[in-house]
Amino acid sequence: MADLALIADIHGNLPALEAVLADIQAQDVGAILCLGDVALFGPQPNACLERLQALGCAVVMGNTDAWALDPHPLPRRNADSARIEAIERWGAVQLGPRHKAYIRSFRPTVRWALAPGTTLLAYHGSPRSFHDSIQATTPESELDRCFQGQRAQLLAGGHTHRPFLRRYRDAWLLNPGSVGLPLEISPVDGAIRHPAHAEYARVRIRGAALAVEFRRIPYALDRLVAAVQASHMPHGDWWLARWMAAPGGQEGP
Repeated sequence: MADLALIADIHGNLPALEAVLADIQAQDVGAILCLGDVALFGPQPNACLERLQALGCAVVMGNTDAWALDPHPLPRRNADSARIEAIERWGAVQLGPRHKAYIRSFRPTVRWALAPGTTLLAYHGSPRSFHDSIQATTPESELDRCFQGQRAQLLAGGHTHRPFLRRYRDAWLLNPGSVGLPLEISPVDGAIRHPAHAEYARVRIRGAALAVEFRRIPYALDRLVAAVQASHMPHGDWWLARWMAAPGGQEGP
């Protein structure tokens, strides 16, 4: 069986997506599966949808994908909530009929045969809901509720933007991280920053052996800055202020 690349949480960041796709091609990975949240909360929603559609890969429906088809008020959790909603509403307005038709083709879950007797179950938050946030530390009792009636040898989802691999019962549970919006959260004050690299995971199958490789691909942050400026995305300066330069790379805003 061909190796499989798992990508998730692109969030309208085309430079990050292009960096990941170039690395996937260089690694000679045979197939790609997207775990959702493709377009919104970044400067290039249409371009990311079009680039992904051109690949012809399977895509799982994420929470922001579904929201793009039916924008509605978001909960006000903190001072940033209004900015987040304004950016996502702007992104939804950019979408034309063909972009929305493509999003409607996204699936709640995808089952993928990795090898005889080895199946991957893909989802966004969990098979129960794309809003579920599964972490490396989520108790097994809560995972039992998320995966009730669902079984596979490898369980793969996104949504939290934090890569991990852990055992769950007799399965492996993983998150490939975020292509377009990776997170670093300060343990001191909980502040969120975005490092200038794109994340994805490669699943290798060699006979009965399965291996997961997490990959982190740097890219020039100035390309993202230029995209935000050209897009006239609302609150662009606030959005860019959360980004960090890659070590030895282009300085951030």
